[in-house]
Amino acid sequence: MESAIIAHPHCEDCFTGVKHSGDPVGHTVEIANIPTYVSEPPLSIVATHGGPKKVVLFFSDVYGPFYVNNQLLQDYFASQGFSVVGLDYFLGDRLYEHTEEGFDRWAWGHAARAKALEITPRWVEEVRKQYGSDSKYCAVGYCFGAPFVMDLGATDDIVAGAFAHPGFLTEDHFKNLKRPLLMSCAESDFTFPTEFRRLAEDILVEKKAQYQIQVFSGVKHGFAVRGDLENSDGRWAKEESARGIIGWFARFSSC
Repeated sequence: MESAIIAHPHCEDCFTGVKHSGDPVGHTVEIANIPTYVSEPPLSIVATHGGPKKVVLFFSDVYGPFYVNNQLLQDYFASQGFSVVGLDYFLGDRLYEHTEEGFDRWAWGHAARAKALEITPRWVEEVRKQYGSDSKYCAVGYCFGAPFVMDLGATDDIVAGAFAHPGFLTEDHFKNLKRPLLMSCAESDFTFPTEFRRLAEDILVEKKAQYQIQVFSGVKHGFAVRGDLENSDGRWAKEESARGIIGWFARFSSC
């Protein structure tokens, strides 16, 4: 029997939001022949950090890891002592560059998902080869990227996972979860509405999973990446989401 949907596919808010400004500090490499944004922690942090390397696998929303909002988010995680790698599962076919009349973004999204499901496992495998089996891996996903986190969370490949305003999730994603999970959620979210969020929590409680749930009032789907920074509630929610996620990762990658 097919597992019941617990986070819908794309909604209109997946394709809208505010573009942020800033100067990304990461660089582009290819891992498993897939374009990847890499942001490394400052040398001052590396010099004082003991123990295994800490790595964040960054699974972006439909805007991809090279969209400035996502670059700045990855840079923030890196500034907290993590090596951050974000794969471009869209292989350069960037949603925000499609400005032609009649472009079918829904068809684009479904085709992109099929492609991402195919290439992501070998990318993860190659990242683990390059950064070493003794590194502490965490994974974060935004909307489109959430199921990739949940798939990894059902294995021993990561020490902790997190997602914000997810899409494409089923009940089995939560039933199969083995690793600690943080959910960063909007009060208003078509893809992950209140009743689905509470169902997910019920599953996690029943299986005695280790989890945390953030719910931010006054924001909607996409807030953690493309929220309006001119709005005080929106800015606080976006920044607190990122702080909470990296704090969650710090907790489990320091064990």
